[in-house]
Amino acid sequence: MLTRGGMGAYNPVWSRVGKEGVTVKNKVLFACQKCGHQSAKWLGKCPDCGSWNSMAEELVSRTAPAVANGAPSKPVKISQVARDVEQRLSCGLSELDRVLGGGLVSGSMILIGGDPGIGKSTLLLQASAHLADTAGAVLYVSAEESTQQIKLRALRMGIGGEDLFLFAETNLERILTQIQQLRPRGVVIDSIQTVYTSAIESAPGSVSQVRESAGRLMVTAKGSGIPIFIVGHVTKDGSLAGPRVLEHLVDTVLYFEGDGRHPFRILRAVKNRFGSTNEIGVFEMQEGGLCEVRNPSELFLAERPLGVSGSVVVAALEGSRPLLVELQALVTSTTFGNPRRTTIGVDHNRLALLVAVLEKKVGMHLSGQDIFLNAAGGVRLNEPSADLAIVMAVASSHLDKVVDPQTVFLGEVGLSGEVRGISQPEIRVKEAAKLGFSRCLLPAGNLKQVKVKGVELVGVKNVDEALHAAL
Repeated sequence: MLTRGGMGAYNPVWSRVGKEGVTVKNKVLFACQKCGHQSAKWLGKCPDCGSWNSMAEELVSRTAPAVANGAPSKPVKISQVARDVEQRLSCGLSELDRVLGGGLVSGSMILIGGDPGIGKSTLLLQASAHLADTAGAVLYVSAEESTQQIKLRALRMGIGGEDLFLFAETNLERILTQIQQLRPRGVVIDSIQTVYTSAIESAPGSVSQVRESAGRLMVTAKGSGIPIFIVGHVTKDGSLAGPRVLEHLVDTVLYFEGDGRHPFRILRAVKNRFGSTNEIGVFEMQEGGLCEVRNPSELFLAERPLGVSGSVVVAALEGSRPLLVELQALVTSTTFGNPRRTTIGVDHNRLALLVAVLEKKVGMHLSGQDIFLNAAGGVRLNEPSADLAIVMAVASSHLDKVVDPQTVFLGEVGLSGEVRGISQPEIRVKEAAKLGFSRCLLPAGNLKQVKVKGVELVGVKNVDEALHAAL
């Protein structure tokens, strides 16, 4: 029996009585396809995320809550909770294991995002093949490509085996049925935006479909102990497509970054319940698939020019991994009324702050200069330990003086021009010594924490001392 629950141009509500006598209501809502915000009527601009023309009509089914089965859980004292040592599975790629925190955890759910063609499917196919060879059956669900297309890619990469199962399907119920029957050691869903469930009457990729599909996959992962990888599309601004609740549902969120015109890729963790969120993995795309880069510092400095102004090296720290990165600055007279401040891989506001310090505390006249700053190799430097290197690069280019190519810079710069201490300086200096650097400018407060042979340590207290020691 159908009854009309309400009259309105934008918010019709239909209700019916099911076989069990439970009233089921279907309500039409408008949901933002970027953030998941729901509204009773259509809006041109989402009031939550500010996106224009992103509201889409969806039919939402509301049923009476089911009665929970089984015995209810009880509060337990934290001292009485048994501590289980988590067993991790290796993915066969040490760089991927590093980003995951040491390997795959049973029952975990990992979301991988990245630009189209960046190598997400290639990475997961390689990891699936290794898991199938070492741990057991792995189910690779392709919701975008046919099994023949995946087979061609696997042949090109030299991947085979009897325990790697390919399944071209978009229906969530059929996927869950195969997981229950096969009981694999790992599952890959490529991609979550193309998977749909019959329980919701909306198009695949909509907010309701993505949220429901990811939620049921999470329940399956936790209930069966099977780790599940899901691939997510990204929007034009580089964020994951779909509702933000998708990132809150999963245990780990990884971003696969890089320029499609260059062979190097960086895998970065932005959320990880089983490890650090600052770890990165570096890969190189080759004809046979993705190859790991064991020494990223050597890679980022491979094409570094010597004997030119505006080029300095900073020892950054990504999680537990030290990285030597080249910073390049170009300072030139502006032809416009407002000088430009352009950065790649470095925070734009951080550069403006450090330029103001150079003008006020050092006396450099940069108000009429265009300043361009680049972190070579596609690396993003977010930690304040790169401040001193940024100051040195800008000053070197402005004065047209060459910095000693065997010198590496460490330190945070304050608004009064002081050079502040940084964390774990010895690890950074050891990485510099490994690559042949013989001199290091670092905060005076960190001198007692560093004991590395073969490297001259120069402690500086402010920007003036650093400029006199380096230029």
